[in-house]
Amino acid sequence: MLDNHTNSDEEAEKDEIVTELSVDDRHLLDMIQQLLEPCDPITYGERQREVAAKLGKSVRTVRRLVKKWEEEGLAALQTTARADKGKHRIDSDWQQFIIKTYKEGNKGSKRITPQQVAIRVQARAAELGQKKYPSYRTVYRVLQPIIEQQEQKAGVRSRGWHGSRLSVKTRDGKDLSVEYSNHVWQCDHTRVDLLLVDQHGELLGRPWLTTVVDTYSRCMMGINLGFDAPSSQVVALALRHAILPKQYGSEYGLHEEWGTYGKPEHFYTDGGKDFRSNHLQQIGVQLGFVCHLRDRPSEGGIVERPFGTFNTDFFSNMPGYTGSNVQERPEQAEKEACLTLRELEHKFVRYIVDKYNQRPDARLGDQTRYQRWEAGLIASPNVISEEELRICLMKQTRRSIYRGGYLQFENLMYRGENLAG
Repeated sequence: MLDNHTNSDEEAEKDEIVTELSVDDRHLLDMIQQLLEPCDPITYGERQREVAAKLGKSVRTVRRLVKKWEEEGLAALQTTARADKGKHRIDSDWQQFIIKTYKEGNKGSKRITPQQVAIRVQARAAELGQKKYPSYRTVYRVLQPIIEQQEQKAGVRSRGWHGSRLSVKTRDGKDLSVEYSNHVWQCDHTRVDLLLVDQHGELLGRPWLTTVVDTYSRCMMGINLGFDAPSSQVVALALRHAILPKQYGSEYGLHEEWGTYGKPEHFYTDGGKDFRSNHLQQIGVQLGFVCHLRDRPSEGGIVERPFGTFNTDFFSNMPGYTGSNVQERPEQAEKEACLTLRELEHKFVRYIVDKYNQRPDARLGDQTRYQRWEAGLIASPNVISEEELRICLMKQTRRSIYRGGYLQFENLMYRGENLAG
């Protein structure tokens, strides 16, 4: 890792970086969340009037804000921005050193990257005996206008990549630069081209695979494999697996460890209903990441490309493989199907851990995906407890309680003695 400076420097820099929500927007979010909590119609009306009074707005305006939140999520609340956005409050000597180092390192046939500039900043600080110095993130922010200007002159038009850095475009027109591991995660689903059976050998069909990928390293962070169709709950399960440290028993026969964990700062997906849900927005708010939708389908290559690799390297070698073309499905696929979901999960986890994450990505040099993820961390990820995740990944919904304490949920009737009143 490039940064090894003191906590006080990190804390100071955190205060200087533009946050996604201002203080006023955060207050508005707290008010809206009060209205999202389940309650009866009378209580809900009282809460609306209380929130309207606190915000100094009419009840009708509050209703419109809640509706906008349900449709747009966090984007609906971003009403203010910092006046000093884009400015770098660092020592002018350091700023001059960063720019001079970068320009001199890219004269003629010489080449130097922002990462290498950050290493020279660290070395210069050690030489001067200074414990506080600009981090890699600050170095990159200082150099970003210069890099973009160079790219415009060179006419760089490589989709996703801008010169030596990776960038993805969001539906609301933002260019999201990917600068380090756990910065931007992507998620997507696919129907696995493999027929599975139950424990008695009866054919069940093809399962769904949901993957979570770290954009910076292309490392597979987490998965969910099952027969449930894509939904916000399935996304939540894949996120939970990606966030937690992963422990596997000897029955998996692993030679390596699935060492990835932590949480993203940004969660980048397509515009499917499951990714636009209030449920996922609630998870993002509670865990502290921002959800973004892709600008267009071509922006999803990083998360979609592994599905083709999985088919070629893994699924095509399994009994019951159907192929991706229904017309060309092997005649013996149904007869050969013999794997259960549990057996497939064991084999697929072993493939991800021992092979896929341990291979280099073609565009990222000679580091393996896991090595790049580990080297790209700017700090050790915080471990989130399973209890905290259990609360965050629950789906909130409203239900009417009928006379006698009955309520209906997922086509089942529940009765609670304490609900009868």
